[in-house]
Amino acid sequence: MTVASDGVPEPLVRWGYLLCAVAAFAVMVAAIAIGNLWFLNFIHVFSSLLWTGIDLFMGFVLGPILRRTDMSIRREVARRLTPRTLFLMPTVSIIAGTSGWFLAVELGYTALAWPAYGWVLAALILLTLMTIQGLGFLTPVNLLVCLELQKKQPDMKKIGSWMQRYFYVVAIQGMMQIAMIVIMTRFRTGI
Repeated sequence: MTVASDGVPEPLVRWGYLLCAVAAFAVMVAAIAIGNLWFLNFIHVFSSLLWTGIDLFMGFVLGPILRRTDMSIRREVARRLTPRTLFLMPTVSIIAGTSGWFLAVELGYTALAWPAYGWVLAALILLTLMTIQGLGFLTPVNLLVCLELQKKQPDMKKIGSWMQRYFYVVAIQGMMQIAMIVIMTRFRTGI
């Protein structure tokens, strides 16, 4: 087993992660531009699986475990996890939603009559709520925690408070993800 921390904080911005995020956006733009339905569907499903899987893991597996561990362990996990998720989560969520919208347009879902359009509206409402929650709360809290952990003497009480709310919000996000899966299953089997 290795030592938990060598005292040298890892850099907040990892240029390799930023490069991967830019490449992922480029692949999405290419899928939209060439109009290949299979490729667009693949991008949408893959990014949605990543987004949903990570949210569910964080909310229902990692969150409850970390809430019951020593603060030093939580600190080390957050120090190492935050820079990795800083680009990953906004990227997969934006790609999932954007590719999903273009896919819905291509498949004619946005032109459905009511009440079938209600399923599309429900998906759009959930997507909007999850995006606002993710980009407006989860990402800023992620960044604040990471910045606080970069300090020589981080305020662990403040971080603990942020992380407690963070993991509850991730759990709510996970429940919305499950609702979205129900809606997407309905799309797949016919509205």
